[in-house]
Amino acid sequence: MSASTHTSTSGVNYINEFKGIKSWLTSLDHKRIGLLYMISVLTYFLFGGIMALLLRLELFKPGADYLTADQYNQVLTYHGAVMVFMVIIPGIPAILGNFFLPIHIGAKDVAFPRLNLASWYIFMAGSLLAVSTLFTSKIDTGWTFYTPYSIKTGTAVITMVLAAFIMGMSSILTGLNFIVTTHKLRAPGMTMHRIPLFVWALYSTAILQVLATPVLAITLLLLVVERAFGVGVFNPELGGDPVLFQHFFWFYSHPAVYIMILPAMGVISELITAFSRKVIFGYTAIAYSSIGIAAVSFFVWGHHMFVSGQSEIAGVLFSFLTMLVGVPTAIKMFNWLATLYKGSISFQSPMLFALGFMFLFAIGGVTGIMLAVLGVDVHFHDTYFVVAHFHYVMVGGTLMALMGGFYYWFPKMFGKMYNESLAQLTFALIFVGFNVTFFPQFILGSMGMPRRYFDYIPAYHSLNSISTVGSWFIASGFFLSVYVFAQGLRSGAKAPANPWGAKTLEWQIPSPPIHTNFEVEPIIKAGPYEYR
Repeated sequence: MSASTHTSTSGVNYINEFKGIKSWLTSLDHKRIGLLYMISVLTYFLFGGIMALLLRLELFKPGADYLTADQYNQVLTYHGAVMVFMVIIPGIPAILGNFFLPIHIGAKDVAFPRLNLASWYIFMAGSLLAVSTLFTSKIDTGWTFYTPYSIKTGTAVITMVLAAFIMGMSSILTGLNFIVTTHKLRAPGMTMHRIPLFVWALYSTAILQVLATPVLAITLLLLVVERAFGVGVFNPELGGDPVLFQHFFWFYSHPAVYIMILPAMGVISELITAFSRKVIFGYTAIAYSSIGIAAVSFFVWGHHMFVSGQSEIAGVLFSFLTMLVGVPTAIKMFNWLATLYKGSISFQSPMLFALGFMFLFAIGGVTGIMLAVLGVDVHFHDTYFVVAHFHYVMVGGTLMALMGGFYYWFPKMFGKMYNESLAQLTFALIFVGFNVTFFPQFILGSMGMPRRYFDYIPAYHSLNSISTVGSWFIASGFFLSVYVFAQGLRSGAKAPANPWGAKTLEWQIPSPPIHTNFEVEPIIKAGPYEYR
């Protein structure tokens, strides 16, 4: 990005400007708040990952080996709830978005710094309330809290649902902050068509957070009211309708899929252009496709309910709309491929994760189109085919992008370099382990193995064993990543201001940035990807 910043290296960086835990817990600096989110999210990621390993260990062979049926349901619920509400939804926006959105648009901070800090405290309050259920009556409903079981079970549904409600408030406030920041704090010359594509992705995600999350909040409150006071909203015994819960829940939760994936797509756009040394192909199309995905996502919730008894006309309509959402998604994919074409590609670890994202997300997208076909979905519904599809989109998408973003921006965030060879090994372990884990589940699903089941028939044994072994490779890759980052922080070489030769604003200032990001407000004179 061509800009006049007049930035020197004389300022004190944000890490050393204030010392002590209190200074971090009361800081209004968006970069520090991003790191507070990072510590929280990665802690919950470790917890959710351990739950996943326990599930796969139990499914290594038929029979009850390590968990009882009730324990399996509890572990399954915590894995899903933690990964969705505490890791994947807040992950990229709260960590990388908080840290880099203001820098990307030439601002000193977000529009509402105190609200930003409050959002983290609200997130922590909700997440700790959710974790507290481990020490009470636990919860076994699955992360979707489906009625009527969630109304009748004696587990800690009210506590967990209120926790999700509180975390949703944090998501709404973060979205509002990002929208106002993007509109009001851009540097002179930074038009909407000059902001980086990562900012476009965060902006689109923020719209979803603000508009969709209140629907989930109302739904969860209705569930609490029903359990606490016996009001017949979802309970058929009291004149309620359990399918209504599904309508409300998925009206939020399918847009939530794009709250998870749109920021990841923004990260990938940055990585593809930086490591291809080439102007991104179709900037405008990629930018507006983010808005298009956000808009269409509100109209596809019914594809989760093809077998719920909805009318044939509704089924056909939701099938068409679900396929339609593939159009703006394909625009991004083809534009990334066009950017790679004849680019001067550098296969460093962030780029490897970007290419891994494209491969895995393509499989997730194609299988999503398959599940949008009514006749196919009837067979695959609630089988391991859906589990595989979901993980190819969420894990293969969001977490691959999050890892690529961490490796890409690590030098800027901490002013240190990491061991590139070990970083590439982490990619190999995660990528290979992921495919070994989840691709067999497509086959298991096509064979009819149901999801969420504690046990299975011997015919599914071999593929389940392969899937479990793959999960160990994934875990090894993530644990090695922790070592790579820790080693980089402890003894990594000092990072230059721009180790990748990238063009966006964050690479035009020192590593790590000073407290106010820029000593002099930058003047933007060109787009964000002006490679020559």
